[in-house]
Amino acid sequence: MIKFFLMVNKQGQTRLSRYYEHIEIHKRTMLEAEVIKHCLSRSKDQCSFIEYKDFKLIYRQYAALFVVVGINETENEMAVYELIHNFVEVLDKYFSRVRKREYRAEDAVKQRCSFSAYSLGQHCIYSNYYL
Repeated sequence: MIKFFLMVNKQGQTRLSRYYEHIEIHKRTMLEAEVIKHCLSRSKDQCSFIEYKDFKLIYRQYAALFVVVGINETENEMAVYELIHNFVEVLDKYFSRVRKREYRAEDAVKQRCSFSAYSLGQHCIYSNYYL
């Protein structure tokens, strides 16, 4: 089961976060900082699967963008690794050149909607109406 989904730039700033379990806000901040530190400190030669506390981290880097997914012990790592790649391909088609450019904060609403629809198999209709 996916516990959380993060998109982070090379400077360590979280650009998108989606949690599938309740975690208090201050614990989210600490968790994100630790997870980002672990992923950014690894070289490209190291494995993209990390054992971390009571879950596993799966991450992929696309130019200046890191996509990190936290999963439980029973989830298939390779399936999640491919899910990340497929999701980035969808974003690349939708936004154009996601892999080659810095993620923009204005895209957060669209990407949150896109990931929710992609990961849950739902339909997503984007509008310019902000809550």
